[in-house]
Amino acid sequence: MKFSIDHKSPVPLHIQAEELLRNLIKDPEYATKFLPNEVDMAKQLAISRTTLRQALNKLVYEGLLIRKKGIGTKVAEVSVSSKASNWLSFSQEMQARGIPIRNFELHISWVLPDEKLAHFFDIDTDKKVLKLERLRGKAEGPFVYFISYFHPRIGLTGDEDFKRPLYEILEKDHSVIADLSKEEISAKAADKFIASKLDVEVGSPLLFRKRYVFDQADRPIEYNLGYYLADSFVYTVESRREA
Repeated sequence: MKFSIDHKSPVPLHIQAEELLRNLIKDPEYATKFLPNEVDMAKQLAISRTTLRQALNKLVYEGLLIRKKGIGTKVAEVSVSSKASNWLSFSQEMQARGIPIRNFELHISWVLPDEKLAHFFDIDTDKKVLKLERLRGKAEGPFVYFISYFHPRIGLTGDEDFKRPLYEILEKDHSVIADLSKEEISAKAADKFIASKLDVEVGSPLLFRKRYVFDQADRPIEYNLGYYLADSFVYTVESRREA
């Protein structure tokens, strides 16, 4: 099959590549086989592998594609998912509900990303990223432990006042607008570390949320993990049926 994109179009190349990939996903021809490899596809589209990978990464994290190292990329089996609308930072969510939030712990460090995180950010594993850990809750006690990693491109230094709403810091201090959030929610048993933070028994049920955050150019800016006490927090999803 011949692939092409319009290099004279005002639409960014990675957006065109993403749309092309979405059409391939719908094509029954690729329902049971791997997509063409990145090198050949990038060459045929006359774009860089980085541009193509940006489009591929987005669809991988939407769960539409599955990438197997050393083998290739294939279309994922159809699954059911929901989109939450009007998402906010945790501070903004709680403020909107009139719930005063207390920060019990705040830790900042620079760490080397593992392979999965480096893949999401599309950086090398020897490039350090800012890691922000926060234990948060109400006056009577904490109910969530957050771990966030940020793309080095943003320019966070670690000296920011992280008691402020996170996305306010990004927008006002670094001109980075969080525009798109993709989330995965599941049940998880508390390990020894999280159990000690939330003051529960090891193995206690938790609500576990992964959040992938992108800017207005669909570039990844944050990878966030949230561990919520199952009996202290309800996560509500509002979906609108499309005609």
